Amino acid sequence: MDGGTEQRHITIHTKADFAPMRAAGALAADVLDMIGAHVRSGITTGEIDAICHDYIIARGAIPAPLNYRGFPKSTCISINHVVCHGIPGARALMDGDVLNIDITVILNGWHGDSSRMYVAGTASTKARRLIDVTYQSLMRGIAAAKPGAHFGDIGHAIQVYVESQRFSVVRDFCGHGIGRRFHEPPNVLHFGRPGDGPLLKPGMFFTIEPMVNAGRPEVKILDDGWTAVTRDRSLSAQFEHMVGITETGCEIFTLGANEAKPA
Repeated sequence: MDGGTEQRHITIHTKADFAPMRAAGALAADVLDMIGAHVRSGITTGEIDAICHDYIIARGAIPAPLNYRGFPKSTCISINHVVCHGIPGARALMDGDVLNIDITVILNGWHGDSSRMYVAGTASTKARRLIDVTYQSLMRGIAAAKPGAHFGDIGHAIQVYVESQRFSVVRDFCGHGIGRRFHEPPNVLHFGRPGDGPLLKPGMFFTIEPMVNAGRPEVKILDDGWTAVTRDRSLSAQFEHMVGITETGCEIFTLGANEAKPA
């Protein structure tokens, strides 16, 4: 399958566009590197958000989520059974909480988008395994991202690995194209069949951001219109990287300081 209409709407960036995306991605990764030292029992998610906000502004960038479609904060912080789009506030972290912090910056007009999992105190064995599997699923998806492959190959690599570990992939949310706009085509599904979806071509920029549940994949949205939680209240984890397709593979724009570059 060639992706049809969606294929025609995917932006193909120039080689010169890789430089500003590297800069935006590096800043998003830097924020995530910085905030780890602040994740501890007793701190509120609102305080974490404020630290990230001030750090982004001090570096000449803008936190993209703030006021985006009415979202009230500068980051998304999703704890335990919250899948994504958690709104920072007065909730204080407790020992054993696991949380995803999702950062998107706008630097010189370009978006840098990434998220990671953190633990307040000591995670349970089950939570740690969920976090590890989720990260490995992301990296397997990235390994499938290369020119000539299809977006379905990415989703298939993630789904097969996650389900082999007896976890489930959330279907309700996906990765997305990115660049000068926060969200644009294509939708990057974290499940699928090899050969399905648009063809990957050099110059495509997008996020891969699998959400993995310890229980069933179904989610629901809370009354705030943003917060997505697992229907069965099982733990959820997510990692996100922003990548660009090159002539020979893909470049990860959002690698952390302590994160090994894939071979």
